[in-house]
Amino acid sequence: MVEEYPPILDAAQVAELLGMNVQMVRRYVRDGRLPAYRLPGGRTFKFFRDEIYEFLKSHPAVEAEDGITDGQTTSRQQGSDS
Repeated sequence: MVEEYPPILDAAQVAELLGMNVQMVRRYVRDGRLPAYRLPGGRTFKFFRDEIYEFLKSHPAVEAEDGITDGQTTSRQQGSDS
């Protein structure tokens, strides 16, 4: 059974969920790439689980501009003989 994550996560839980290290999670937050929050006077980041899932969904492994759509590949990917 897959462990269910709580609705509010800390950086270590996000790192585990995304398969990253904690330093990379913090860097993503500082760069504005990952949504995070701090409590007033707090030093640690907090994350909403659902926002992390949305972040993950918005970054598919293969994007349409890579030339892979409907199982077709571009000549670059096939190795052009030109």
